[in-house]
Amino acid sequence: MELTVDQIAGLLNGKVKGDGSLRVNRLAKIEEATPGSLSFLSNTKYEPFLYNTKASAVLVGEQFEPKKPYATTLIHVNDPYSALTVLLEAYNNQKLQNKNGVEQPSFMAESAQIGQNGYRGAFSYIGNGCIIGDNVKIYPHVFIGDNVRIGNDSIIYAGVKIYEDTVIGNRCVIHAGSVIGSDGFGFAPQPDGSYRTIPQVGNVIIEDEVSIGANTVIDCATMGSTIIRKGVKLDNLIQIAHNVEIGRNTVMAAQSGVSGSTKIGENCVIAGQVGIIGHLTLANGTKVGAQSGVSKSVTKEGLSLFGSPAFNYKDNLKSLSDFRHLPQLQKRGEDLEKILNLPGMQKQDSRNQE
Repeated sequence: MELTVDQIAGLLNGKVKGDGSLRVNRLAKIEEATPGSLSFLSNTKYEPFLYNTKASAVLVGEQFEPKKPYATTLIHVNDPYSALTVLLEAYNNQKLQNKNGVEQPSFMAESAQIGQNGYRGAFSYIGNGCIIGDNVKIYPHVFIGDNVRIGNDSIIYAGVKIYEDTVIGNRCVIHAGSVIGSDGFGFAPQPDGSYRTIPQVGNVIIEDEVSIGANTVIDCATMGSTIIRKGVKLDNLIQIAHNVEIGRNTVMAAQSGVSGSTKIGENCVIAGQVGIIGHLTLANGTKVGAQSGVSKSVTKEGLSLFGSPAFNYKDNLKSLSDFRHLPQLQKRGEDLEKILNLPGMQKQDSRNQE
């Protein structure tokens, strides 16, 4: 995609300072940019690169004032990072428009329905009774089981497996290797020490505008539904267990896991490698730091947690500070015992002499 600087500014409601006729055809980091590329400056620590960058144009904030001479053209926008997102979306949409038609071999059951302007990659499979909307892109080696529903403008990348009865909304993205609707971890212990499988007969519901990273797994409910609400963003390598519900616009980073029947509220932020045990409730706006273990429900909105077990973030940092000083505290205690000639110390000294 090639555009002039003036065209980009028009798309972003920006103002050009420099040569608006320059043409750009790629995006690049400000420190690595070459002529013909567009970059952005949103973090002030990268400002020194602006004065040497070879980028043809750079997105900067509305109030940005350079401190040194520069050679590039500036496009002043309200928020450079958000403006870059708009451009990346436009570029990505253009690429997706080139994906259409049906590659062979692929299979779609006669009872399945699919909308207009779709794409089905080679070796994809669509089962009985599926209903798939317009502009849906289904990449190679995707398996879609019976009675699955997928809304308009969704993208299912290569190797995704979607079990029967799953419901996926509009404008969702599911990245390669993810599994949606596999059995929840349900086993009943038996008197002889073995385990009997509990059939998982529920489904998964994924609402609109959800993004699911590569190799993430969302289990179906034992009964009812595992629900991922509108706008949720899940990173790669995440485990969502049966009957979990994740509220709107919650984000969760890689290698986190949520155990069965836990309810996570709206606008929560779950960092990487967080473990959340089952049957808990996390209030709206809860934030959980990396590698934390959440073992109790959170009822107050907007709390930040950290640690394992997780508790108030600031209190946890204070505890860690105290923990680091334990060796010094222990030595001071031993020194005081010697000075005061405490009985406990005398007994310890006699044992050491023996």
